[in-house]
Amino acid sequence: MPVARSYSFPKEEHLCRKKLIAELFGRGSSFGLYPLRLVWIAAETPTTAPPQVLVSVSKRSFKRAVDRNYLKRLLREAYRLNKYRLLEAPGGHPVALLALIYTGKEKKPFTLVEKKLISGLERLLQEATPTASAGSSA
Repeated sequence: MPVARSYSFPKEEHLCRKKLIAELFGRGSSFGLYPLRLVWIAAETPTTAPPQVLVSVSKRSFKRAVDRNYLKRLLREAYRLNKYRLLEAPGGHPVALLALIYTGKEKKPFTLVEKKLISGLERLLQEATPTASAGSSA
C-alpha cells in the first residue's frame, strides 16, 4: 500500500528567527553542490519532525528582485516535493536547521535545481548522521 505523504511547506517549517539564523551560519556545517550550498545544524537526537528551512538567493548575483524571487520559488518547490527523502530516513534524520542557498550566477532550469537538491539531501543524510567509526577514532 502506498505511503500517504504530505507535500506541504507550512510557515512553521520556515526559518525566520534572526537568532537561529545567526547560530546556523555561526556554527553550522556546509557543503556546496553547484549551483546550491547547503548549511545545516545537526539535532541532538534523530527526529522525524521536519527541519526549519531558510531559502536564500544573493542580491549580488541577481540584481532584479523578480529573478531572486523566481529562484527562491524554484528552491522552495524543489524542497517541498523532495523533503520526504529527509523525513523518511530510517531511524529519523539528524537535521534541526537547514539553509538552501543559490550560489549560481545565472538562472538554471527547475529540473537541474531539483536534481542537485536531491543529491544534496542524500549527501546531507550521509554527512550529518554520526557513524560508529567516527566516534571510535576519537
